[in-house]
Amino acid sequence: MQSGAFFSPLVIVAVIAIFFVLSWIKVLKEYERGVIFRLGRVLDKPKGPGLILVLSPIDKLVRISLRTIVFDVPPQDIITKDNVSVKVNAVVYFRVIDPKRAVIEVQDYMYATSQLSQTTLRSVLGQADLDELLSARDQLNSRLQSIIDEHTDPWGIKISMVEIKHVDLPQEMQRAMAKQAEAERERRAKIIHAEGENQASAKLLEAANTLSQNPATIQLRYLQTLVEIGSENSTTIIFPMPIDLLKGIFDKK
Repeated sequence: MQSGAFFSPLVIVAVIAIFFVLSWIKVLKEYERGVIFRLGRVLDKPKGPGLILVLSPIDKLVRISLRTIVFDVPPQDIITKDNVSVKVNAVVYFRVIDPKRAVIEVQDYMYATSQLSQTTLRSVLGQADLDELLSARDQLNSRLQSIIDEHTDPWGIKISMVEIKHVDLPQEMQRAMAKQAEAERERRAKIIHAEGENQASAKLLEAANTLSQNPATIQLRYLQTLVEIGSENSTTIIFPMPIDLLKGIFDKK
């Protein structure tokens, strides 16, 4: 009895020790890093990936994912520079490059990044015209990425890409833009038609100058025209009349 009573506390202590050792063992995935707070002070370097020891309750582990996070910015009501009300949504791609700063410098880096993305989207697009918003998205995307990345850099976050997904226009504006596009197409058609007439008249003038150099060429062209008319309409009868006869009649008058 005395021997069993002597060893029982040791067994209990051993079981407790094994339990604590097992609770200290943590496994971090390849894309995870662990920021360790020891007695409230953060360690210099994050732990992981793989097997690490967290000496709880002395240590506290905060897991941070290094994978690219895709955040969908909800539709924002924006008034453009030319006073057009639109709804715009976007998508932001970012990742944590410094887990230590992402934990210390900001309370919730994902929420902070999402709020910053929404406010920056409204601010930047509010300074652009509607035409720029529809046709110059690459420049706006680069500007959004630069501004958001500048503000999130102290948090240890890298903004890799910002893309404007959809611009929702009012029905009245869509109809106005459709009329504008139709008018623009008609204008281009008239310009192209006028340019064609100009080029055709220039070619006709060039042909007339060439034919006027030799009167025989006019006669040959006249005969060629008769052949073309006869081949197309075999029932057509043509009576050639010399121009000189008509000229004499007009001169008498």
